[in-house]
Amino acid sequence: MLNNLKNRILVVGAGISGSVIARYLAEKQFSVEVIDKREHIGGNCYDYLDNNNILIHKYGPHLFHTSNSEVINYLSKFTEWVDYRHKVKALLHNGAYVTLPVNQETARIVGHDNIISTFFEPYTKKMWGCSISEINPQILKRVPIRDDLNELYFPDDSFQKMPQKGFTAMFKEMLDHPNITVMLNKQFNKDSEDNYFHIFNSMSIDEYFNYCYGPLPYRSIKFHTYTIPVPQILPCATVNFTHDGPYTRVTEWKKISNSATFHPNRFKTTITVEEPCSYTENGNERYYPIKDANGINYNLYIKYKELIQSNMTFIGRCGTYRYLDMDDAISDALDLVKSFCKDIKN
Repeated sequence: MLNNLKNRILVVGAGISGSVIARYLAEKQFSVEVIDKREHIGGNCYDYLDNNNILIHKYGPHLFHTSNSEVINYLSKFTEWVDYRHKVKALLHNGAYVTLPVNQETARIVGHDNIISTFFEPYTKKMWGCSISEINPQILKRVPIRDDLNELYFPDDSFQKMPQKGFTAMFKEMLDHPNITVMLNKQFNKDSEDNYFHIFNSMSIDEYFNYCYGPLPYRSIKFHTYTIPVPQILPCATVNFTHDGPYTRVTEWKKISNSATFHPNRFKTTITVEEPCSYTENGNERYYPIKDANGINYNLYIKYKELIQSNMTFIGRCGTYRYLDMDDAISDALDLVKSFCKDIKN
């Protein structure tokens, strides 16, 4: 039997990684406390209904797509699904819409020689605050140029659906267990560490160690949300901008399939325009670790990683300084917590 201290786990952050870990440990009869400095669960996947019954993703569009059957089966315990295949258009300077990722038709319209200058250079400068040459090329490869007529944004994933009642409802089900206590609007306090056998921490690792080696850079986004008195406005859910202005994209929420399950207002639509910035310009909201071409930021993270004590595991984007898709975050969290439980047994 586990003694009382060894039975107590603290999870800092009620987002993807924290929720998955908390649920798994609760089912293994651990007593799990989940805290989050925000007023809601779900982390950056948090969604809510606006006054027009339109389902809004507060922190930008989160589209679930994967080919990982373990992740699909795991999440399906907490939600039903609605089919959704995401499409993205880019708005050119002449007002025309073309498909992203760049396909044969898009390349024909803008010209092969203009693809980088039209789609990649302005977006990279706005999104990452640096030039293409300064960013790790793996980031650009996330949206590869295609030599076919594909119109899907995630053409290679076998499972593309949205939680029927939204992400928040899915995480609420995940955290609904008698061995889990959730406390919101609660900051992590180092003085409480001795009260737990282990801590899974999703806060920024440099913040936890008081920036002793200097801050890790992140990009953030300011979200500008508007309700417009028209039934719809965009040709698809998301449109990327190719201009040099501060905004990268706009999302029309009614066009994401699970919003329809809430019977949104037929005569109004809600959009969100995204404006990337440094996290220091947005209340220290850290969304995207910056993966630079020279690996300077990653090397700084490694220095912090070497300071981690044995009773703590850092998780999620900020804890591990990695950009993680949802399915990768879930898969990583499951692998990590299974390994933790196996080590405890041994």
